[in-house]
Amino acid sequence: MSGPTLLHTLQTGHVGLNVTDLDRSVDFYRALFGLEVTHQGTDPQRRFALLGRDGRLVVTLWQQSEGAFATTTPGLHHLSFEVESLDEVRTAESLLRELGTGFAYDGVVPHSEGSASGGIFFTDPDGIRLEIYTRTGVAGTTAAAPTADAPTCGFF
Repeated sequence: MSGPTLLHTLQTGHVGLNVTDLDRSVDFYRALFGLEVTHQGTDPQRRFALLGRDGRLVVTLWQQSEGAFATTTPGLHHLSFEVESLDEVRTAESLLRELGTGFAYDGVVPHSEGSASGGIFFTDPDGIRLEIYTRTGVAGTTAAAPTADAPTCGFF
């Protein structure tokens, strides 16, 4: 199907994630991204938290899951957050190491061999795959891309 674009402005709004322990996840996302809880549902059957920054909703957390994030079933592959500089990526990496977070690769890696963009790839407390990246400044300052023929973010 082709034709005129019906949606002239399009950007991702907030992202909703199912979590197993709302308090733990709120602490993680607040510590990492400096998000504020803008609203919270405390009914034991419907616990949730809306987290935002600068008046904008960023992440919603819903305590309605058990187990860990399954990477082998259809659905979310990973959630990616862009920052302005390599320094910000490295600051996030340091914080995540202090939090004891698991990483897919050691350090900042380019999105592909010779790419100017790249970042860090890690999981949240429920095993949801996350990425923090920058568009520029990575080429020549970090390790080689983990795979030569596919985007780094596609196979972690």
